[in-house]
Amino acid sequence: MTAQADPMPVRPAPTPQAERLRIAEIFGPTIQGEGALIGQPTVFVRAGGCDYRCVWCDSLHAVDSAYRHEWAAMDTGQVWDRVRQLSGDRPLTVTLSGGNPAIQDFGPLIETGRAAGYGFALETQGSVARDWFARLALLILSPKPPSSGETPDWAQFDACIAAGAGTRIVLKIVIFDEADYLWSREVAARYPDLPVYLQPGNHTPPPPEAEDAPIDMEGINDRMEWLVERALADGWFDAHILPQLHVLIWGNKRGV
Repeated sequence: MTAQADPMPVRPAPTPQAERLRIAEIFGPTIQGEGALIGQPTVFVRAGGCDYRCVWCDSLHAVDSAYRHEWAAMDTGQVWDRVRQLSGDRPLTVTLSGGNPAIQDFGPLIETGRAAGYGFALETQGSVARDWFARLALLILSPKPPSSGETPDWAQFDACIAAGAGTRIVLKIVIFDEADYLWSREVAARYPDLPVYLQPGNHTPPPPEAEDAPIDMEGINDRMEWLVERALADGWFDAHILPQLHVLIWGNKRGV
């Protein structure tokens, strides 16, 4: 059973200006739309900034520095206050996403939230290892496939796994085509102890300035059907193949 929050939680001391978090948006409660926590209620804290630039990125408003004027500089206490407000002080999972949240120091936020009964999940491409990974409830490592235009640094990826020792760690890989699929099989073979979650990619991501945008849902569903059939025909029976649930419900709408 989840612990109840202290009715008068201690607010963390303000973070020095130089260490403030760059936050693109905080929203929820909503449901997690992907991977191991799919369907689970969560509040999202989306960090601004990323060390990758995937060609099909669906959150450029949190990645492209051209939009940094829209990001809020918030100290840990301000982020925590917003999470508490949105959740009604009822502990739930807080999902740290981006961009790449690992390039910033979310350690103090995690410690504050854990003390009040909240759990934290982090999604990162595995390019930056942080010691606070070990304090997460779930570390989601999402290496980017060939279609992204990026190439993972496997030494850094291994360092992320080591940093999360003792934490539940899973792989989540977006699949757009056959090359991505074959690559995902190689990654799964490289890390046989990590559960693998596959999902079809959204080939019609929203432009960064859009709060909503048209989406090719039929095309996404076709890719989902292909991915399921491809994996089953290949005898890949230990992969979890899931849609992006939030896309099925809300399309390209932001903040849900």
